Amino acid sequence: MPLYLIPVPIADTPLEQVLPPYNKEVTARLRHFIVEDVRSARRFLKKTDSNFDIDSCTFYPLNKHTRPEEISTYLKPLEQGQSIGVISEAGCPAVADPGADVVAMAQRRGFQVVPLVGPSSIILAVMGAGFNGQSFAFNGYLPIEPTERARKIKALEQRAYAEDQTQLFIETPYRNRKMVEDLLANCRPQTRLCIAANLTGEDAYLKTRTMREWRGHLPDLPKIPCIFLIYK
Repeated sequence: MPLYLIPVPIADTPLEQVLPPYNKEVTARLRHFIVEDVRSARRFLKKTDSNFDIDSCTFYPLNKHTRPEEISTYLKPLEQGQSIGVISEAGCPAVADPGADVVAMAQRRGFQVVPLVGPSSIILAVMGAGFNGQSFAFNGYLPIEPTERARKIKALEQRAYAEDQTQLFIETPYRNRKMVEDLLANCRPQTRLCIAANLTGEDAYLKTRTMREWRGHLPDLPKIPCIFLIYK
């Protein structure tokens, strides 16, 4: 039986706009789920089918506090011939979200792993930025300490120029503006910055400008998860 990696919309979008019907067919058959957040996973499953029997399901929480020995027990249904679904809060499991440890363990034990089709903010942002889509790197969160943060920004910008590689990273929503300000303070005026937020949503934001062009035109995105891309 497979371990299914089940994507979730990254914005408040009708499921049929971002997920293929096959995903619903898969989730309808599952009764074991490894999830980043139990409440959001339950809401998602009910959204896929209002008649979904939530009470018959078992949910295994997976977050930064989950110990490796706990993860090992989560795979017991696979050993018993029952499939499992992995669900993060938004986007694709194991991509900038929990799930990689579960997948690695399933791979080591020889279980089938099936990633389902769905939205990824990383891929969507690369598609829409107009940057190098042949070579790009996702760097997660940058350091918070100002000196280390400035050093990291300059290092990523240098990689963009030296390796012809798009550099992506994210930030906690309430620090979005500070991130842009730090980029403007540490990057070359001609370096291009793309800011992407709430992609696939009605209020999606996706804009590319040079650092020079961004000055005086910073977007107000204080509570929306953003992804930032820089390129030469």
